[in-house]
Amino acid sequence: MPGRLLYLLLVSVLLSLAKTADTSAKPNIIIILIDDMGMNDVSFHGSNQILTPNIDALAYNGVLLNKHYVPNLCTPSRATLLTGKYPIHTGMQHWVIITDEPWGLPKRERLMPELFREAGYSTHLVGKWHLGFWRKDLTPTMRGFDHHFGYYNGYIDYYDHQVRMLDRNYTAGLDFRRDLEPCPEANGTYATEAFTSEAKRIIEQHDKTKPLFMVLSHLAVHTGNEDDPMQAPPEEVAKFAHIKDSKRRTYAGMISSLDKSVAQTMRALKDNGMLNNSIVLLYSDNGAPTEGIHSNAGSNFPYRGQKESPWEGGIRSAGALWSPLLKERGYVSHQAIHAIDWLPTLAGAAGVPLPQDLQLDGINLWPALSENEEPKPRTFIHALDEIFGYSSYMRDTLKYINGSTFGGQYDHWLGELEPNEDDPLSDNYGQHILASEVQSILGDRGLTEDRIQQMRSEATQQCPALAGEDPLDPKYKCEPLKEHCFFNLAKDPCERYNLAQLYPAQLQELAQEVEHFRVGATPSARVPKSDYRADPVFHNGNWQWWNDTDTGSGAGICSLNLWIILGSIIGLVCSIIFKLSCD
Repeated sequence: MPGRLLYLLLVSVLLSLAKTADTSAKPNIIIILIDDMGMNDVSFHGSNQILTPNIDALAYNGVLLNKHYVPNLCTPSRATLLTGKYPIHTGMQHWVIITDEPWGLPKRERLMPELFREAGYSTHLVGKWHLGFWRKDLTPTMRGFDHHFGYYNGYIDYYDHQVRMLDRNYTAGLDFRRDLEPCPEANGTYATEAFTSEAKRIIEQHDKTKPLFMVLSHLAVHTGNEDDPMQAPPEEVAKFAHIKDSKRRTYAGMISSLDKSVAQTMRALKDNGMLNNSIVLLYSDNGAPTEGIHSNAGSNFPYRGQKESPWEGGIRSAGALWSPLLKERGYVSHQAIHAIDWLPTLAGAAGVPLPQDLQLDGINLWPALSENEEPKPRTFIHALDEIFGYSSYMRDTLKYINGSTFGGQYDHWLGELEPNEDDPLSDNYGQHILASEVQSILGDRGLTEDRIQQMRSEATQQCPALAGEDPLDPKYKCEPLKEHCFFNLAKDPCERYNLAQLYPAQLQELAQEVEHFRVGATPSARVPKSDYRADPVFHNGNWQWWNDTDTGSGAGICSLNLWIILGSIIGLVCSIIFKLSCD
């Protein structure tokens, strides 16, 4: 008997060791999510105004994602990343979660951190959430993240980390937490630096017997509160004296601080011996809002439109993927890829099994990206909002648009950069990249100035004219609020030549395909009303959950309505009793 017990114990230990070895062999996953950055705001797309040497070096040494698509707003984009589904299939397609609105990403959805944690990963969110917090069970550490350091709302002040709703009679409230507890001790630290320091701490203290899954979700370059929207460290802003516009100059300082953060994060991975088994994905959640609500002076030029529009400027995202596990590196990818694809792609790269019932919209593109395969045609529903009444759809290179936002105010080409505002360092651009911190971290893999210039040229968008055709010809005019339009992005990436009048049959085909998506869409989960119980005055000066009695995805709204009904009944009963007592 003792021998049998010893045998069973030995088998158990060996199985445990095998499981640990299998788990620790999985790659670390680091997603660096930038907020509201334009395609023309990184220098690897050709701009000489704001140089981003560390971000560029990451792209040039990995895969520069030249056809990367995302939903056109913060909340839908983040929901898409974590679920692998279009917003129309999670109910997150209509607008963003406003601070005091009682709704969030439905609990029925299983998220990327949950799936990776089940596969043995240590899961962390640093920075922005914006997927609901009105109930405690909707917050990050209740949705698969072991740890959260950051904020729940769409934005905060970069220094005091408060949210001030200037159109409500609410108290200004702190929105900064370490897990579930308020974190006022971070007050005064610039948000990008606070999040970078936390990311470094997580990496440095990481138990390497488990793989790391971390989403570093920056506030930058989203604006802060409306009374002080543009904030950057003065020493970063001072680097951009060549930019005349003060708002754009501050924006450049915000970008520069982000670029430093990328280098510091990569350095921490290398110093802790984790870089050689890591996958690093960097991208912006949507296009920049050049004008209008929360405008930050970002540029999506020469793409048309901006954040929260159906045009390429709202849905094309600057992005890069780096890993030593990629079989091919140092190239520009023209494979159309969407935020829906990252869950299955990263799971495929990491060997994380996915349940069959997830019903993902995305596909695993790791083999295609790793081996630099010939681009495959894709079909994407970019936006389908029944409430605002617009849609944006792409089948291979054909792009369909019906309706728009803000009455079409931002349907043109925004953010063209001023001439003669190049960074003086751009004269030696290639040398600047080779001398960057990230390049020194990644080491010499044969990257040369010539190769940098070649990749940069390939990733710089031009707007070619159709042979002998004038884009101002009335037959090419697109007024999506009056009638639907379509474009051939292969020949017209800047959406200047509407082909609807020339090819009505193709237009009708595309419209019918959009209807197929419409029929299968989940109703919007948004609850567009303010709930005064969110006021920080009721929560010790903090923004936090205010209805913690229900856990079902729709139960909280039912409960809120029930309390309203009960209150009305009690009021009616009291008035009857008062009347009877008077009689």
